[in-house]
Amino acid sequence: MRKAILGLGVLAVLGVLGFLALTSPSAYRLLRGNPSADFMTPMGLSRAPDAEKGRIMFFAGGCTSCHATPNQDDKLRLGGGYALKSPFGTFHVPNISPHKQDGIGSWGVLDFIRAMQEGTSPDGRHYYPAFPYTSYQRMRREDLADLFAFMQTLPAVEGKAPDHVLPFPFNIRRGVGLWKLAFLDGHPFTPDPSKSESWNRGAYLVNGPGHCVECHSERNFAGAIIDDRRFAGGPDPEGRGPVPNITPSPTGIGGWTEGDLVTLLTTGETPNFDTVGGPMGSVVRNTAQLPEADRKAIAEYLLSLPPKQGYVAPKP
Repeated sequence: MRKAILGLGVLAVLGVLGFLALTSPSAYRLLRGNPSADFMTPMGLSRAPDAEKGRIMFFAGGCTSCHATPNQDDKLRLGGGYALKSPFGTFHVPNISPHKQDGIGSWGVLDFIRAMQEGTSPDGRHYYPAFPYTSYQRMRREDLADLFAFMQTLPAVEGKAPDHVLPFPFNIRRGVGLWKLAFLDGHPFTPDPSKSESWNRGAYLVNGPGHCVECHSERNFAGAIIDDRRFAGGPDPEGRGPVPNITPSPTGIGGWTEGDLVTLLTTGETPNFDTVGGPMGSVVRNTAQLPEADRKAIAEYLLSLPPKQGYVAPKP
């Protein structure tokens, strides 16, 4: 009996050690590679960061939609605090202003790159994938450095967001390490040489900084996007009804022209003389800040997607 108990104790200890090893950021970096490693040297960037280019990435990424301090007019005050409800609990969006103590003002560019590509904080904690690093990992390192340079020019906002409110087992942050090994592939965007430059620009903006797939797709039981349902719409995680299909199918944007999509991304107006609202209204306020060539590129890419049947909400 004593040997059996001892054996179970040893297995338990080994299990705990294995869990700690597999769920550490170092394990992910070792198994998936370290995309940000070359930032450790000056050779990591092909050019100096450009804050004006970072401004385009900022609005392409819609950073203000989640991180702007709620209930104030200046959307460039990124004090966080928005309560993002989900099936896994409520996430409180953090302060990402350049405040030294409460925001990211004490970060270096490597810290920022690792947060965006690996979902890892400077002190070695996993970020929950409510922060869409599964899309941001596609971004080029130069663009991320540009984005960081622009964000450092914004107002420093005092105050930290409340802690997340998550039930067990989702409150065990360490477990996100296993989620990453399963669903964070570590692959940057790769251009398609058979496509036009504008198509590739649109594909990059949609799949990287724009993270359109994060809302417009169905997810599995673990909260990861189902590959064959990408862009076909899905349930709104905050319970506000279905998110639209944005593939060119009859249940999506089939019949729309490039001009229709450019208008939507500029003014929020649809071909049916309606105006988008809710979270998409916030998205449009950001895409309206992009160069028109970028809005055209996004439209070109979306209209090239394979048509898919849209999400159908289950009957109650």
